[in-house]
Amino acid sequence: MRFKGKKVLVTGGAGFVGSNLVAKLVDEGAIVTVLDDLFTGALSNIKSLRNTNFVEGSVTEYNLIEDLVQNVEVVFNLAARNIIVSTQKPREDFNVNVGGMLNILLAAKKYGIEKIVYTSSASVYGNSHYIPVNEDDHLHILNPYAASKLAAENYCMAFYESYDVPVTILRYSNVYGINQLPTNPYCGVISKFLNSVLNNIPPQIHGDGEQTRDYTFVDDTVEATMLAALSPKVVGEVLNVGTGKEISVKSLVNTILEISGKNIMPVFIDRRDIDNIRRRVLNIEKARKNLKWIPTTTLETGLKKTYDWLLLKDSRYQKELDFKIYSAASTKIS
Repeated sequence: MRFKGKKVLVTGGAGFVGSNLVAKLVDEGAIVTVLDDLFTGALSNIKSLRNTNFVEGSVTEYNLIEDLVQNVEVVFNLAARNIIVSTQKPREDFNVNVGGMLNILLAAKKYGIEKIVYTSSASVYGNSHYIPVNEDDHLHILNPYAASKLAAENYCMAFYESYDVPVTILRYSNVYGINQLPTNPYCGVISKFLNSVLNNIPPQIHGDGEQTRDYTFVDDTVEATMLAALSPKVVGEVLNVGTGKEISVKSLVNTILEISGKNIMPVFIDRRDIDNIRRRVLNIEKARKNLKWIPTTTLETGLKKTYDWLLLKDSRYQKELDFKIYSAASTKIS
């Protein structure tokens, strides 16, 4: 087991990607501390995991970060405000996305640490001039979220160059999968589409549906993230984490409908994307070469796994609801 006995801190570890990362780390023998302010994270995502210590708090609290960092060997920083919140509240976005990263770097510089992995975003590319997008292509910042992610990247590189803090930056691309709750108003589009179909509601496609993205299953993303922590070759490097394949939103919805076996016509509405990206697909050759990593989950397989998980979760929720209704009725009768 690659992480056996390692003491690891995962910030944002009760969130979607974070909880999947924590589960995999625990499976591989790591002793994990999870820091999360539960803004979008949920304790239910990690409550059944062994060898896990949960701390409710924020990366904006330096004293807390210092206490946690000095007791671990590896830090995965997944704590962030997402694109919607960042656009609505730029100050909060800056404090968490930039200030939080700086706090981790300062603590790592003070106490020394084996590795930091910072999870950034393909949002920093904006509307790319070339497809697929390389790590050294021109960056086009379109919103406060992209600005804060890039600022945090720059702090990472500055601390690597100035103080030899060992950090690797990963630019995620449209991650989806298990634990991405559709009840979370900030969840990704795949979770929203799956939930609509599950409840026999026509999926809403913004614009003509021809805009493309590079959708990455969470298991593949987690594997790349763990490999980045283990590889000395990628210290001080930026790597794309995607699939290298683009698919239109319209095709995505059609695939989901095929998986569900339901005959529901999507509806098209005016497009109001925050970043208004027409095409995006990442070049993942650098990660393949340096991490010996390639994504192994096809879009169809990943969507099927996610849909089946939502079906099971919906079934469990309905059983719990039925039990509560039954219990309430029984109480009234007695």
